[in-house]
Amino acid sequence: MALESAVLTEMSSPDDRSPYSERATRAGYRAVSGGRQSTGGTPGQALDALTAQLDEAEVGTLVVIQLQQADEFFKAAQRGRLEELMARWRAARECGKALPNDEQAELERLVDVEVEAAGRRAEAAAHSVGR
Repeated sequence: MALESAVLTEMSSPDDRSPYSERATRAGYRAVSGGRQSTGGTPGQALDALTAQLDEAEVGTLVVIQLQQADEFFKAAQRGRLEELMARWRAARECGKALPNDEQAELERLVDVEVEAAGRRAEAAAHSVGR
């Protein structure tokens, strides 16, 4: 059985809109595993909705790793730039504006890289406990 990782992220508030305009949601949490994703008002709701999409063979043990600092999977420069762009995105949103296209694209790329890093981090953690 291949290791499937799920990533659970908290949106800054239930009323926030995602920087991905096409993925905008009013839920407070998003769970992602492979090409599947779900949202919910609580972490449990988001994970339950994701689990409902999985085949019986894909459902396994859930490990939550919360790391808000740079590491080998998501470097300090990437984290700093993501934080900077998120601050600019929030400021633009509060003024009813959007980020310039190049910054929006960079933000979306960094979010994707961060999600991928979370998956690699989960794989490394599973490997270290002998899975």
